[in-house]
Amino acid sequence: MKIMVINGPNLNMLGIREPDIYGRVTYKDLCNIIENHCKEKGVEVEIYQSNHEGDLVDKIQSTYNVFDGIVINPGAYTHTSIAILDAVKAVAVPTVEVHISDVDSREPFRAVSYVRLACETVISGRGIAGYTDAIDYLLQMEKK
Repeated sequence: MKIMVINGPNLNMLGIREPDIYGRVTYKDLCNIIENHCKEKGVEVEIYQSNHEGDLVDKIQSTYNVFDGIVINPGAYTHTSIAILDAVKAVAVPTVEVHISDVDSREPFRAVSYVRLACETVISGRGIAGYTDAIDYLLQMEKK
């Protein structure tokens, strides 16, 4: 299985940005956790982060006929980007939306997600473990 992990704006600031909400694990630490988990599971993984909506759309489009699954944390674009939603719909690659914090229990605008309309499921509020949960979810889907 080949999985693309896509992270949106400000996720490169993990460990610095609001550590009471997002924790003290750095982005580099997150990448290492994902890579180690995928290695243990025999999964090929590519990890990508951008603060720019169009770059995220381009990366999603690059998964078409290349990747078996997408794990995406669209960051703030979760609540605003129809372009990211449309890209996920267009490639039709099974996708799991991930959020480190429990977005549904935060500010009301964070409960709105355009992206989840095209996702198999959403994993929210599990911290960094949400990423490995999402990878495992995609692996379980593949077995069915």
